[in-house]
Amino acid sequence: MRRREFIRLLGGVAATWPIAALAEQPAMPVVGFLGPGSAETDTYRVTAFEQGLREAGLVVGRNVRIEYRWAQSRYDQLPALAAELVEARVAVIATSGTPAALAAKASTTTIPIVFETAADPVQIGLVTSLNRPGGNVTGITQSSDVTTPKRLELLHELLPGARAMVLLVNPAAPVLAEPQSRNVRSAAQTMGLELHVLNASTETELEAAFAKLLELQASGLVIAGDAFFTSRSKKLAALAAQYKVPAVYQWREFAASGGLMSYGSNVTETHRLVGIYTARILKGDKPADLPVQQATNVELYINLKTAKALGISVPLPLSGRADELFE
Repeated sequence: MRRREFIRLLGGVAATWPIAALAEQPAMPVVGFLGPGSAETDTYRVTAFEQGLREAGLVVGRNVRIEYRWAQSRYDQLPALAAELVEARVAVIATSGTPAALAAKASTTTIPIVFETAADPVQIGLVTSLNRPGGNVTGITQSSDVTTPKRLELLHELLPGARAMVLLVNPAAPVLAEPQSRNVRSAAQTMGLELHVLNASTETELEAAFAKLLELQASGLVIAGDAFFTSRSKKLAALAAQYKVPAVYQWREFAASGGLMSYGSNVTETHRLVGIYTARILKGDKPADLPVQQATNVELYINLKTAKALGISVPLPLSGRADELFE
């Protein structure tokens, strides 16, 4: 064989090596993430979710890819967004919040789903059992049905002379709003309090709710757990300061931003656990075999500066129970 022909043949073979090697590489799995808010308002959820993936050995861009879908607080868009992920044939769908979980479950019976919810997943039909979820769905629950009444109790502890309180709910998510309203009404009755329930699912309605609260001459405000409110924790804290309303919500950010008090599960922890479960499913575990995890760790945050501005004296036993005090 002539030298020139040999070199040309060798070069042709070498040129095929990268292509052959690339063809042998396994396809990078794609995970769909369905959220009710936006990438801008829910960065902490995304960060926690991706942290969970990393802890289980999956790094975004290296051995897993994420397709994010955000509803921009329009819950009616969630079914269409879930359908997009199903059509894209993602390997797993991870969801944030109850409306997203329900939309994902309604969209597929075959693609594994890992949810994060503040509701009772058995009661709302996500799974048949916590220990044995069955089907293609499992996840993490915060059970805000329990923590929301506790927020009323804590606010009453700060305001023992109160006679009337307000509960703010999002009517766009009745699966959350209705049980929380029912449980808080029951707690208010036990404490001898009059409870007014106000609705808000838009920015305009939030403003109107705070104005209405003053008309009702209520002593304080309990904000029900909902993704719409969570993505507006700073806005809610600003409105509470503007209207001089003692208010309590679920997440640390609310108290850190000037709200009086926060009490609830750690949302970053629940999303980290969603990431871990997602990775386990990608590695071969089946959703039906992964029991639903219940977030049992709740956190209490109190803003002492806000309490002072409102003329509220925080009892030492209450401040002593706080995970963090903002001064």
